[in-house]
Amino acid sequence: MNVEHVSGYKYRIPKEGRMRVDAEFYASEGILEDLRAEDHASLRQICSVATLPGVVEPALTMPDIHWGYGFPIGGVAAFDPENGGVVSPGGVGFDINCGVRLLVSDLGREEVAPYKSRLADELYRSVPSGVGKGRQDLGFARKDLEKVLVEGASAIVERGYGEPEELEKIESCGKLPGADPAVVSGRAYQRGASQLGTLGSGNHFLEVQYVDEVYDETAARAFGLGLEQVAVLIHSGSRGLGHQVCQEHVERCLAATRRYGIELEDRQLAAAPIKSPEGSSYLAAMAAAANFAFANRQMISHFTRRAFERAGFPPCEYPLRLLYDLAHNNAKLEEHGGREVLVHRKGATRAFGPGNPELPEEYRSAGQPVLVPGDMGRYSFVLAGTEGAMNETFGSSAHGAGRKMGRRAAKRAARGRNLKRELEDRGILIRAASEATIDEEMSEAYKDATEVVDTTDGAGIGKKVARLRPLIVVKG
Repeated sequence: MNVEHVSGYKYRIPKEGRMRVDAEFYASEGILEDLRAEDHASLRQICSVATLPGVVEPALTMPDIHWGYGFPIGGVAAFDPENGGVVSPGGVGFDINCGVRLLVSDLGREEVAPYKSRLADELYRSVPSGVGKGRQDLGFARKDLEKVLVEGASAIVERGYGEPEELEKIESCGKLPGADPAVVSGRAYQRGASQLGTLGSGNHFLEVQYVDEVYDETAARAFGLGLEQVAVLIHSGSRGLGHQVCQEHVERCLAATRRYGIELEDRQLAAAPIKSPEGSSYLAAMAAAANFAFANRQMISHFTRRAFERAGFPPCEYPLRLLYDLAHNNAKLEEHGGREVLVHRKGATRAFGPGNPELPEEYRSAGQPVLVPGDMGRYSFVLAGTEGAMNETFGSSAHGAGRKMGRRAAKRAARGRNLKRELEDRGILIRAASEATIDEEMSEAYKDATEVVDTTDGAGIGKKVARLRPLIVVKG
């Protein structure tokens, strides 16, 4: 593999073999070392993505790059529908519209400190977490779920779980167009029926955090962020419904790949032409699952607010305002370079720059809020989208710290340690389904988010605004 250093943090892999376009990636010296340690497996994946029909130059990975199913995590690729472009379920992922939202309060860290333990318990009780966990207190019938799949977060707001003005602070206003509940299987409905308002497992979480550093005062003011301010970061997706949608359409796209004569470097890149029946069906089902995820995070916000109220912070006095909600895993038709393309973001986030009309008016001068979770023991970041991202990465940026250690390896590394006690000694309370969950998510299992964010900022594809540190962590 021939890697060229373009400038600063930017690298290029010129097209060779069956690659139709160049591949590009962003990395610091530390990230380059991580890539070497994995024998460049994720870089080989993005080179395989560059062989797909209709791909628009370049195929990309963000600084949180690591190996994934089909596309690498951190992968971004755009496809031209008018030039035989394809859609690939592996380019979106199994957790469709896995994403994050940030709620902000007027509370200071010291005001919350005496209530931390009670608040941690209330949050853990209020928001079910863990593999397969659902809730029995909502009673969504099939027709209710169909409405959610079409309307997304607004269907939840209509039921009283949030305010209408929140919708403009959700990517795409909390609803992807083109969703069709009829192409979502009965098994997917069954898996998702009880999972609205739940976190899930693995790296999904709810964290109470506080702002401990501000890098850009102007953008921070636009976003309503200040030092010592308490906030809540929520990370969840489409749960079992989205997983089922992806699983079924990977199989259908494998058959379509053969039918349309698409040659694959990797079976996990199974794809269908965007304008084919198979491609259209996947996009309609994917949009439905994405809308379920938007609704899920809206519902989690409602129960988070209830937990704060029960812990002594009534919403009339201590409201939790939505700063922004954005997706990590989806495929969206967007205009870039004067043409409409289907942008796949797999473990990457939209990062539209200043002035973009899709952004809430109060954020347009600063650019889109970009939320970058770190790990439960260190910190997370708020960035702003940039013109650099619009020009170089199809308006995309990094989505998180990025794993550097598998779950089994993390469990082995945690053997003999009491991570819960270690976190408590540092002022971080954790509530989780099991010790195994805590071990799998140990800080050492992730890249240092600072390196990812500094690389993103240094490359000009995201601008650092603020850093947040955890106070309470809820995991499944």
